[in-house]
Amino acid sequence: MNRTRVDDILIEMISPKIKEIEEKFSRGEGLRQDEINTLLLKSQYNHIKYLDDKLEEVVASVVALEGKFLGLEGKFTALEGKFTALEGKFELLNEKIEHTIQKALNRNMLLLITVMGLFLVASKLIDKVNF
Repeated sequence: MNRTRVDDILIEMISPKIKEIEEKFSRGEGLRQDEINTLLLKSQYNHIKYLDDKLEEVVASVVALEGKFLGLEGKFTALEGKFTALEGKFELLNEKIEHTIQKALNRNMLLLITVMGLFLVASKLIDKVNF
């Protein structure tokens, strides 16, 4: 914990009195109200110090979590870029497939017209030869 100078001064101020009070209490002697208040003050300081330590742990955990989320965000951005590139490749592949299909259709159509033309010429020749 990052204690301030004021924290240190307060603890130094009440530490000797705390020792006296603890010794008095361990001997079984009764405590005055100001001694009880001093013990309560020390107890509250310890509690606040504990809460400050836990708060610092939580803050460190949140900072680490933010770092992880930023890293994850970067990975998702990179993944998005890969998907965009893949989408472009699929579009190019689709265009190539369409072009190949169109060429095949044109070739088949030309072949069909040629065969039909030859068939027509052959049938006309056969008609002329028979008459």
